[in-house]
Amino acid sequence: MGKPSDLLQGTLDLLILRTLAWEPMHGWAIANRIEQVSGKILLVQQGSLYPALHRLEEQGWISAEWGESENKRKAKFYSLTSEGKARLELERVQWERLSGAIQLVMEKA
Repeated sequence: MGKPSDLLQGTLDLLILRTLAWEPMHGWAIANRIEQVSGKILLVQQGSLYPALHRLEEQGWISAEWGESENKRKAKFYSLTSEGKARLELERVQWERLSGAIQLVMEKA
């Protein structure tokens, strides 16, 4: 089997919002969850993750508060806001439309 793929550009925000819809979590846990759920196909690098989290927090789609991680370290835990839930639904609909169109081209081209 080949090397896991880098995350497709433009999908990170959607994946973070979807991951936080399950429960609040800290950055490393978000990246780990995305990797696990995708069967180790999607890898989120810290250099992409933390700027995205900061951007989503500035947009009001997630909120953050300090807490203690499972290994007893201080960590920032992120949660989806009500605005983030609405954005997630919008992004999900757009993603389904885009991926459906790509699938049509792949089948008929």
